[in-house]
Amino acid sequence: MTLAVKRMTIYPLSFPLGRKVSHASSERVVSEPVVVAIELMNGAIGYGETLPREYVTGETNESVTELLQGEFTRELLAFSPHNFPEALEAIDALPNIAEDGLICSAARACVELALLDAVLRGGDRSLDSVVGWLGDPKLGSPGSTKTCRFSMVLASNSIESNVRTARLAKWAGFRNFKLKVGMSDDDARIDAVARVIGRLLSRGKATLRLDANGAWDVDEAVETLNRWRHLPLSGIEQPLHRSKDNELVELKKRCDVPIFHDESLSTFEDAERLVELGVADGFNIRVSKCGGLVAALKLASFAIKRNIQTQLGCMVGETSLLSAAGVRFIQMAPGVRFAEGSFGPLLSRHDIARKRVRFTWAGRLPSLHERGLGVDVSSEMLLQHTKGKPIVIEL
Repeated sequence: MTLAVKRMTIYPLSFPLGRKVSHASSERVVSEPVVVAIELMNGAIGYGETLPREYVTGETNESVTELLQGEFTRELLAFSPHNFPEALEAIDALPNIAEDGLICSAARACVELALLDAVLRGGDRSLDSVVGWLGDPKLGSPGSTKTCRFSMVLASNSIESNVRTARLAKWAGFRNFKLKVGMSDDDARIDAVARVIGRLLSRGKATLRLDANGAWDVDEAVETLNRWRHLPLSGIEQPLHRSKDNELVELKKRCDVPIFHDESLSTFEDAERLVELGVADGFNIRVSKCGGLVAALKLASFAIKRNIQTQLGCMVGETSLLSAAGVRFIQMAPGVRFAEGSFGPLLSRHDIARKRVRFTWAGRLPSLHERGLGVDVSSEMLLQHTKGKPIVIEL
């Protein structure tokens, strides 16, 4: 029997977040992930998730759902590997660019994750067998498990709220912090957080990086970053809009803070372009925006070979499915400097997993014991948060 696909079910989800999350490009109080279930002919079922962001890849929930029912359904109809290596080759070949020429990495991610989850479960395989197939001996367990800790992201419009969160996180043992900037009160925001963790920063016991979500121009970035050059900043994430990547060359000449790329990095071609520009200090690799877990691991391999720093990013409002994929990434990729995600009930009371994936004390990684991606999805909870009816596609 081949590993052909029997059916795909699309679940457009919606649930409220426990608190508002804000940054220069967006403000969120509701999460709307798209979850896909893929059942193989051998009975194995895998789940994948994506959260499209129009300001990141240009994709929306509507465009993703349309692609899933069209182009990716045709991809699944052609998916008929006879063994595990052939399955990985077919998964790796899923498109990052749609037939209309637009990026579709968010749509690709949920299909890639669901297929990978199903193939691993059906064949009782581990992720180490996947990285073995990728052929980079530096990838594989334990990856960054022993060294990487999750960061506390300070993403409130309220300075007082950011201060409270920073204090609680410091008390809970967190030592990596990221502050959202790109707003009119940036100086006050940075100063307030620096007062909370400044002593740890000065002693090298904590890290602070800033994330502008593309809100600045070159002059604003230089002026703001140089005003705070006395702080040992670990990096500035997405200082300029992704359409202005060429201007990062000028920014690097005028400012020595490491630049991490987020919205500018979705595909492997993006990574190559940023390296050619000479501005690739760090990559923020988010599984959903980068096309899935295999795609994310290939980006990590690319970065490792070029001494580019890597961090695991997350999508606000992700369920335990994407959180687990992020943890798996850390388990397989060495040298991950920072990690975000796995907030679990700290951000939302709602999920689709029987056992939620969330970080533990001091941002330590959660343990995953299930096969595949490591999540036991509850069909009842999945249906509970589905808008309307699931879309079932028999193949």
